[in-house]
Amino acid sequence: MHKLNDFDIVEVVDKKRHQVKGYFLDKKYHDFVEELFQAKENKNADKLKALEAMGSYALGGSDIEDIKASMYDD
Repeated sequence: MHKLNDFDIVEVVDKKRHQVKGYFLDKKYHDFVEELFQAKENKNADKLKALEAMGSYALGGSDIEDIKASMYDD
């Protein structure tokens, strides 16, 4: 069972492009959503620390700024 099954949620969709643009959640889920964002932010920070610790090692053709930007695209 998915944790979002019982959420009161409204999906915002761009009908022309058929893309989800966002969601409106009931206020009672604010704390849960904030925890999810914080967990993702912490995970990204850990990855960046590991990359920065590599120093001048090759990063596969991407510089650190490109890697940082791509981590927040999810």
